[in-house]
Amino acid sequence: MRFAGGEAAKGWEQLGAQAAVNARAAWHLMRSDPAPATRTERHQTMDRWQIEATSGGRIWYLLDVERHTAWIDLASTGHPKATDR
Repeated sequence: MRFAGGEAAKGWEQLGAQAAVNARAAWHLMRSDPAPATRTERHQTMDRWQIEATSGGRIWYLLDVERHTAWIDLASTGHPKATDR
């Protein structure tokens, strides 16, 4: 697990402070089954993977399959505007 930038790390910290249990569950999911064959209601297919950590909070990550690394590029306690349509 890696952060793609400082904003993602800061967002992760805020998400952990607001919803520690959900952040820990999302971290475990990204480490153990980052691209599940069977999607759940908390996964959404986009250009990158998205986990709904809370009703508004999101974690977006990209998978580097060759390096076995998930890059968290967004962690947010609020609903990201990019998903509003």
